[in-house]
Amino acid sequence: MKILFICPYPVGEAPSQRFRFEQYFSLLRNKQIDFKVQSFLTAKNWRIFYARGKIIQKIRALISGYGKRLLLLFRVPAFDFIFIHREAAPLGPPVFEWIVANVLRKKIIYDFDDAIWLTDNLKNVWLTEIIKWRSKVASICRWSYRVSAGNRYLCNYAAQYAKQVIYNPTTLDTKYLHNPTLNRVEKKTEKVVIGWTGSHSTLKYLESLDRELVAVESMFPDISFLVIADQLPKLRVRNLRFLDWSPENEVTGLMEADIGIMPLPNNEWAKGKCGFKALQYMALEIPAIVSAIGVNSSLVTHGEEGLVCYTPNDWIKSLSTLILDSTLRKEMGKKGRLKVINQFSIEANQQNFLSLLDYPIALTQK
Repeated sequence: MKILFICPYPVGEAPSQRFRFEQYFSLLRNKQIDFKVQSFLTAKNWRIFYARGKIIQKIRALISGYGKRLLLLFRVPAFDFIFIHREAAPLGPPVFEWIVANVLRKKIIYDFDDAIWLTDNLKNVWLTEIIKWRSKVASICRWSYRVSAGNRYLCNYAAQYAKQVIYNPTTLDTKYLHNPTLNRVEKKTEKVVIGWTGSHSTLKYLESLDRELVAVESMFPDISFLVIADQLPKLRVRNLRFLDWSPENEVTGLMEADIGIMPLPNNEWAKGKCGFKALQYMALEIPAIVSAIGVNSSLVTHGEEGLVCYTPNDWIKSLSTLILDSTLRKEMGKKGRLKVINQFSIEANQQNFLSLLDYPIALTQK
């Protein structure tokens, strides 16, 4: 069996890739399954593409990416499965996917973990919509041999177009990465720390909780806030520590938090989220407080692995409850990790992942 993984970003850089399929590479090697990976952006172009300015370099990066895709078409016939994560190219119609499915007649496994046929950018203009060609998601689903989607909401969307849809949750390496025993750190403060981790694209969700966080800080002046991201948040809280995200501090930085929060807006885009932040907290034995949006309510059972918030006032109550009760925090943390191990770890999902590739179940059990 030979698999070609086609993805937007270089290996090891993007969380969606790392936790959707890259962490299964060792499993594929152990099963003697041959695979190759080709990203649209090289490591160098990835850094350029998400930097400010550098328009000429970005245009060159796009041209380079499209050139790689064109040359790749000559190699596609050698593979049994073409695993496409999100899209083959960031702009324009899905020409590459159409050729692979309808001309070369290859089996596409189409994987996504966001409602990528939508956008949460309120400033999006009609020209951007044309360039992004978001309707291609439905087309690729229609042409695919199988669709791998990160939650039930995404599965339901894909099922409108695809013949086979498999719920393939985002999973964590609970043995060697998201393991609190391996990543014990000495906290820099004895204060209760409320943590959040994410990227610049999701900072607006954290910032929407600004009023509630300020209110909680006024009630408990000794608490502090930890934000791990690639950009400073716009928050009015006084005791804020910002940690620039890196692979090295992805887990160890978060281990300083006593409570993890995951606010989300009530919209269709948020329903496509796969609860990755909550899973990270839970895997590290950090109780999670989440918005009652989309998959969050199924990941976190209210009062068990954390608390679920329906209203702004719920956030104040939930944070206050966990700030005051260290025993409850520890109990919820233990339950959260156990849930991730049983349902959202690599080990729990590996047979499901291999089934995407028609890998015989009898072999997975050896």
